[in-house]
Amino acid sequence: MKKSSMLIGLVVLIVLIGGGYALFHKSNKPAASSTTSNSSTTTSTSTSAVISTKTASGVGQYLATANGAALYTYGADTSGVSNCSGSCLANWPAYIDTGSTTGLPTNVSTIKRSDNNQLQYAYKGMPLYTFSADSTGQVTGDGVSNFHVAKP
Repeated sequence: MKKSSMLIGLVVLIVLIGGGYALFHKSNKPAASSTTSNSSTTTSTSTSAVISTKTASGVGQYLATANGAALYTYGADTSGVSNCSGSCLANWPAYIDTGSTTGLPTNVSTIKRSDNNQLQYAYKGMPLYTFSADSTGQVTGDGVSNFHVAKP
C-alpha cells in the first residue's frame, strides 16, 4: 500500500514537472534546468531566459525569475495595467524587461508601465512583481498586501 502511494505521488510529480516544462519550453531556445533545495523549496523545473517554474512545500508550483526569485501578481491590477507605483514598488519591485522581448515563453508578455514607460513582464496579461522581503528560493509574500504568488 505504501509503495503504491509513493509510486502514484512520483507519477503525479513527473506529470507536473513535464507540464511546466511544456508550458515554458521554446523549441528554438534550449531550456536550462536547475535544482534548488532548502527547507521550503523542493525543486526547480523548466527555466527559460525569463521565467522558471519552481515548486515549494505549502505553495506548490509557482513562477520565478530566471534567477529563482518568486513572482507575484497584484490583486489591484487588471490585465495589461499595473496599479503598483511609488511606495508599493519599494516592497514589490516590478519584474522589468532588461533585454529583448522576442521569443518569450507561452503566456508571457510585456506591458508598458504608465509611471516610467518601462516594459514589465506579465503572465496571462497580469503584471509580475518580486517581493523585497524574499530571499532567492523563498515564497513569503503570498497573501501579503493583496499580492499572490504567480501560478502556471
